[in-house]
Amino acid sequence: MSGRILKAPEGQLSPALLEEARKARRSFMGKALAMGAGAVGAKSALAAPAVGDGDPAILQLPPHSTGLGQPVAATGYGNPSKWEKNIQRRQSPGLTQVPQASVSFCPLQSLFGIITPSGLHFERHHQGWWDIDPSQHRLMLNGLVREPRVFTMDDLMRLPSVSRIHFIECGANSAMEWGNSAVPSVQYTHGMISCSEFTGVKLSTLLEICGADTKVGRYLLAEGADGSSMTRTIPMANALDDAIVAWGMNGEMLRPENGYPLRLVVPGVQGVSWVKYLRRIEVGDQPFFTKDEEIHYVDLMPNGMYRQFTSVQECKSVITTPSGSQTLLDKGFYNITGLAWSGRGKVKRVDVSVDGGRNWRTARLEGPILSKALTRFNIDWEWDGSPAILQSRAVDDTGYVQPKINQLRAVRGTRSIYHNNAIQSWRVAETGDVSNVQMY
Repeated sequence: MSGRILKAPEGQLSPALLEEARKARRSFMGKALAMGAGAVGAKSALAAPAVGDGDPAILQLPPHSTGLGQPVAATGYGNPSKWEKNIQRRQSPGLTQVPQASVSFCPLQSLFGIITPSGLHFERHHQGWWDIDPSQHRLMLNGLVREPRVFTMDDLMRLPSVSRIHFIECGANSAMEWGNSAVPSVQYTHGMISCSEFTGVKLSTLLEICGADTKVGRYLLAEGADGSSMTRTIPMANALDDAIVAWGMNGEMLRPENGYPLRLVVPGVQGVSWVKYLRRIEVGDQPFFTKDEEIHYVDLMPNGMYRQFTSVQECKSVITTPSGSQTLLDKGFYNITGLAWSGRGKVKRVDVSVDGGRNWRTARLEGPILSKALTRFNIDWEWDGSPAILQSRAVDDTGYVQPKINQLRAVRGTRSIYHNNAIQSWRVAETGDVSNVQMY
C-alpha cells in the first residue's frame, strides 16, 4: 500500500477559498485544498470509501466532463490553477524590520523536478525591487580595459547568447539553523534557493569586446542600479569561466523581482554576487572590499575573526518530502525525494538515512545531472509506523561530503549566519507528524 501525506500548511488561505473548499469537500480537489489549509480532521476526511461503495468522483460525471470549457487564450498570460493558489513564496514574519530589505522563501516542498517556476523563485532584496524601463537601461564596462563601452539592451541582445541551467542560493540559506532547529518547514530552512534556465551573453564576450586586461585585471566590480547600490567583487576566473550577463530566465525575460532587465549570473557562487539590475562592471587589479563584503556576507569564526570572500556554495542537500510540518497518514510505501547541489560542479551521489545516520542507502539521481544545478533524488521507503529520523547526505564530483551540523560547528562555531550546508534532519513521530530536529 502506498502511504499518503498531509501537505505542510502553505500559509493562510483567504476565507473565500476556505469556503470554496468546504463546498467542494466531496471532491478530491476540495480535499486537497483543505489539506493545504491544514484542515483539522484531515485523516478521517481522506479515508478511502468502504468496500462495495462506489466513488462518486468516478460514478457521477462532473460538470467539466459534460460542459463547454474556457476558450483558447482566455488569459493572455497563463496562470496556475485556482486550486494551487496556496503554493506561494512567503516571507518569514519578523525576519527583517522592513519588507523592502527582506527575503521571500521558495516552497520547495511543493515543487517537482529541478526547475523553479519564475513566479515562485525566491527573492532577496536590500532596498526593494523595481520594474525598470529596458529602453533606458545601460550597462557600462570600464576600468582596466582598452576601450570602455556602454551597452544598451538592444546592443546586448544582438550578441551571441547562451542558455544554461544553474541554481542560485542565498549565502544566508539555512542561517536560522546554526544555533538549533528554529523553523518548522523546508520552505523556511532551505527556501532561499531556486534553479532556472538563464539566457544571456557570456561575460567573457563583453570583456573581449572591451579589450579587458585579464592578466593584471584579476577582479571585477559588479554594480546594481537599485537603491542599495549593491556592489560585489567577482574573481576574473569566474568571469572567464561560466558567468553570464543575463536578460532571460526560463524562456522569457527576467521577472522584475529577479533583476529585470539585466542581472549577473555567477554559477556556484552565493546569490548576492548575482547582482540584479546590473548597470556597471569595472575591471581592477585587486578586490574592491565593498560595504557588502566588509560587514555583510562574512563568516564569524569562533576566535572572533571574520572570514571574507567565502563565496562558493558548498555541496548540500535536503529531503523535501516527507519534510517538516507534513504528516504521514498511513503506514506503507513512501517515495522520499529531495534536492542536492554543489557550487563546485556536479552531484555525484546522495545517501539517505531513515535512522538518524546509523545506516545509509544510495538514492536514485534523476536526470539531467548538470554542473552547478539542482539535482533531484528519490529513494523507496516502507514506513512501519515507528519513529524515524530522515536525512540526506550529498557528495559532489570533487569528493566533498556534506557534513553533519556538529562537524560544521567544530570549525565555525554557533554564531555564524552564512554558508550553512549541514545535513538536515526530519523527525517522523509515531503519529506521522514530521518536525525539524538536529541530530549529531
